[in-house]
Amino acid sequence: MTITQLQYVLAVAEHRNFTLAAEKCFVTQPTLSMQIQKIEEELSILIFDRSKKPIQVTEIGEKIVNQAKKIVSEADRIKDIVEQQKGFIGGDFRLGIIPTIMPTLLPMFLSNFVKKYPKVKLLIEELNTDEIILKLKNGHLDAAIAATPLEDEKIKEIVLYFEPFVAYIPENHSNFQKKEITINDLDVSEILLLQDGHCFRDGILNLCKNASANEKSSFQIESGSFETLIKLADEGLGTTLLPYLHTLDLKEKDKLKLRHFAEPKPAREVSLIYPKSELKMHIIDALRSTIAGVVKGAIVFQNVQIISPLPKKN
Repeated sequence: MTITQLQYVLAVAEHRNFTLAAEKCFVTQPTLSMQIQKIEEELSILIFDRSKKPIQVTEIGEKIVNQAKKIVSEADRIKDIVEQQKGFIGGDFRLGIIPTIMPTLLPMFLSNFVKKYPKVKLLIEELNTDEIILKLKNGHLDAAIAATPLEDEKIKEIVLYFEPFVAYIPENHSNFQKKEITINDLDVSEILLLQDGHCFRDGILNLCKNASANEKSSFQIESGSFETLIKLADEGLGTTLLPYLHTLDLKEKDKLKLRHFAEPKPAREVSLIYPKSELKMHIIDALRSTIAGVVKGAIVFQNVQIISPLPKKN
C-alpha cells in the first residue's frame, strides 16, 4: 500500500462518499475506488460498508483509518524535517481565524509576515471555533488563531495575548456617567450579543453569569457583527461588549461611549493553536513571533481575569 492510497482512505472516511472524496483528492471516482479496493484486497478485509448510505466505516476499518492518520502525518513530518534542516520557511500554510479576531488582528500582522517570509503562502479562512477544531483534527488546517483555553487534548495552544473586554455604553444609559465599570454593573438582559456559535458570545455569557438580570426585557437581539451591535446600542436598545482591539478603530465620538472595567479586567485569552502532530512548527513559530511583535505595543493591560470561551455548563 502507498501513502496516496491511505490518503484516499482518509478522504472517504471523512466525506462518506466516493465521488466527493475523489473531488477533494483531485482524481476521478473510478481511480479512487480502484485504489481503495486494492488495499482491501491486499488486507483481505473491507474498510467501508458500501451497502449503506452514506457509506459507513467497518469496525476493522475504523482501526485502519486511525492508523492511516498516523502514517500520513508521519510522512508529512519527513518533509518537515528536511525543510527545517535546510532552514527553509515556505510553502502553503493553512490558517483559520475566528470571526471576532480576524478583522482586527489580520491587518496588524499580515503585511509584516508576508514581507519577512515571502516564500510562505498563507491560505486563510474565517471559521468559528467548532469548525476550526474539526479542520485541525482532519488535517485541513495547519494552525489557527482562536480564543482559549479549549480543553482539547488533541490540540496544543501557544498564548499570543490577553485581550480585555470593553463596554460600549450609549449616552442615555445609567452607566454612561461612570468612569469605569465592574461586572456587577452589567445587566444580562440588556446586553446585545453576537449570534450563537461565536465563542466571544459564550465568553460574555460566562462573564455575566453572576451579574444582574432584568426579567422585564421585551426583546432579544443577536447579530453577526460588532458594527450592528454598536448601532443598535446607539438606538437605545441596550449595551454591548467589544474586544479591546476592535475599539481602536472606532470613531472618536464612539470612543467616548467606551467604559473599561476595573481591575482585574475581564479578558479573553487569544492563542495560536495547532494539532499535537506539531507539523510545520517553523512556520508556526514565525507566525507567533510576528504577531507577538505587533500586538505588544497595542495591548498594555497586565492585571486581567481570563474568561472562558467555552459554552457555559448548566
